[in-house]
Amino acid sequence: MSHEATNWAIKQRGLKPATKIVLWHLCDRFNPDYGCFPSQDRLAHDCEISRSTLNDHLGQLEAVGLLRRVPRLDPVTKRQLPTRYILGFEPGFTPVAVVPCPKRGHGEDEGAENPDNADACVADGMTDTLPCPDFGHGVGARPVSDFPAEPCPENAESRVRISDTNPVREPLSKPVKEEEGAQARAAISDEVFGDLLAALGLDPAALPGWWQGWPPRLHVQRWRDELGLTEAEILAASEVSRQEHPNPPDGPKALDRAMQRAAQRKVEDAGRKRRKPKAAPAPAAKPITDLPAFYADLVNSDRYLPVSAISNTMRDAMLARGLVKAERLRERGVR
Repeated sequence: MSHEATNWAIKQRGLKPATKIVLWHLCDRFNPDYGCFPSQDRLAHDCEISRSTLNDHLGQLEAVGLLRRVPRLDPVTKRQLPTRYILGFEPGFTPVAVVPCPKRGHGEDEGAENPDNADACVADGMTDTLPCPDFGHGVGARPVSDFPAEPCPENAESRVRISDTNPVREPLSKPVKEEEGAQARAAISDEVFGDLLAALGLDPAALPGWWQGWPPRLHVQRWRDELGLTEAEILAASEVSRQEHPNPPDGPKALDRAMQRAAQRKVEDAGRKRRKPKAAPAPAAKPITDLPAFYADLVNSDRYLPVSAISNTMRDAMLARGLVKAERLRERGVR
């Protein structure tokens, strides 16, 4: 950390806030003895932005001449090392636009000739199209190493921006309200919404604010999708609610209770239809009004007959009416 470096970053004017934050964190990572070379992951974490956005801001800082990026490679493995950032206050700093190529010398005085590079240099018009041998920029550049053109395993991911995985949220093509309004209009037709307004006694030509636009249509759609009401049931519940209140409701939210009650009644009616009808109760036993006839039937049958079941009075009554015979009584054990 260098206070001199961070103070220099704060004094820079004309930068966007995010770009200045990137510059400040670069200066915060500057070491007076070794320079500034944080990894992109560390710098993006410090600035709380994605790596792709970080590269955009670094390019802007390089374009205005506040820093210069020097790519570094491991001399043994040829793998990329963290970029060396040369900041504008460092001694010998030269902006990118006038940095000479070590082999060709472009960026120096255009009128001067370099005898050592006479064979390598070409006309000034070709300067922007031929690659620099050391850095490989330009047309037909070859990679420094022989490794395939895939992300380094140690870097974990490519530095190329992939829009689908960019963590920075891009602006929406359409406002959210307009998209939701289109969905509501597609789901609830103008005819149904007009019938609803008529059932509530509202004039479509002079609607209150809470019945205008897409929000009330979306609210009506939720009655159908979340409560399970059909459009006809919504209109019927609206008519009943309007009959119970002297004035039209102040927006669709005022009808939520009525729609919930209608949905509850619908569920209860469906439950009653699914229930099995109760079985008819068994007919009640007829009371015994003629006891002599009842016991006479028992005596004449082969059913079990307790000896004490028939009293002397009942015996005499059955014999007097001729319902049984004396022999049958003796067979059944009745004295």
